[in-house]
Amino acid sequence: MSFFPKQQDLKHGNGARGVGQTPAALICLGMICAGAARAQSPTNIFDPAATPARSIFVLSMLVLAVTLGIFLVVGGLLAYALVRFRHRPQDEAREPAQIYGSNQIELSWTVIPILIVVMLFLSTTRVILGTEAIAKPAGALDVIVIGHQFWWEYRYPKYGIVTANELHVPVSDANHATYLTMSSADVAHSFWVPRLAGKMDLIPNRINTMWIDPEQAGLYLGQCAQYCGTQHAKMLLRVYAQSPADFDAWAAQQKLPARNDFFAGSAAAEGEKVFMQNACINCHAIAGTVATGRFGPDLTHLASRDTIAAGAIENTPENLRKWIDDPNSMKPGSLMPSMHLSGKELDNITAYLTQLQ
Repeated sequence: MSFFPKQQDLKHGNGARGVGQTPAALICLGMICAGAARAQSPTNIFDPAATPARSIFVLSMLVLAVTLGIFLVVGGLLAYALVRFRHRPQDEAREPAQIYGSNQIELSWTVIPILIVVMLFLSTTRVILGTEAIAKPAGALDVIVIGHQFWWEYRYPKYGIVTANELHVPVSDANHATYLTMSSADVAHSFWVPRLAGKMDLIPNRINTMWIDPEQAGLYLGQCAQYCGTQHAKMLLRVYAQSPADFDAWAAQQKLPARNDFFAGSAAAEGEKVFMQNACINCHAIAGTVATGRFGPDLTHLASRDTIAAGAIENTPENLRKWIDDPNSMKPGSLMPSMHLSGKELDNITAYLTQLQ
């Protein structure tokens, strides 16, 4: 009996077919767990929205079923022993029978766990190898993912786009998927969006790859899953799955240079001068300007993003001003220093950055 989808089913986005061969009790358990988890959190493995995540979900249901069976057997034996061999008044005058060893019992509790572990190991290996064996579709989108302390950099080679923290991908089908080529600029990170795929480590001087194929448009949340420093907990992930038309429109907008048609003397125009005349340009890039830094996120279209600080803070003018003034007050341990700008300079640079759609 197979608990997992065949490779051809995975390739065509039908990973759930393997569930059809799962025992009814396993399916019921999965439905109960999925319903409870979905009601509590948008980041869970019990509500898969892509082929790799669905394979992990089915594997998880198998593991839960096996461990539930172990719990029931052990708990049942313990309850039986407590009742059957409980202390009775007539036992005061005699000592309980002394039993020393049982080859049958010792053999059972040695061999059965070994068989269970081997079965789970082989099942997990099958899912991993099956996912990795899927051939890359001709229409796949390539994205380079670079982990930094404490933010994400995304590069789209086909479009010449560099952005940060919010990954945009098209909804996939049998001939389209998104392939992520991953590495780290500093320490080890781990890319994990539970509803789309399993974890993948980002390691300095090493390239790892993974693929996702979200089936429905929407926002999928995730988290860096490898401790990477003080602000590891606020190194969040946001994946926006869009229809092909919406993704093409987003990509076209992202390829445009930064806006620079500000009225002379306006707050945005003055803010641009403040930005270009300070050390901001050493760390940040804004296309079409002298700002070409790569130590921090690309800000060319900062205002088009929903969040700042790697998804930890809503992108509003008030939050942006506070962030520029003192990043560590909002995200302690952030590597962005305070520039000690005056109140007017903060107002002007905020006005400038909020215009970078």
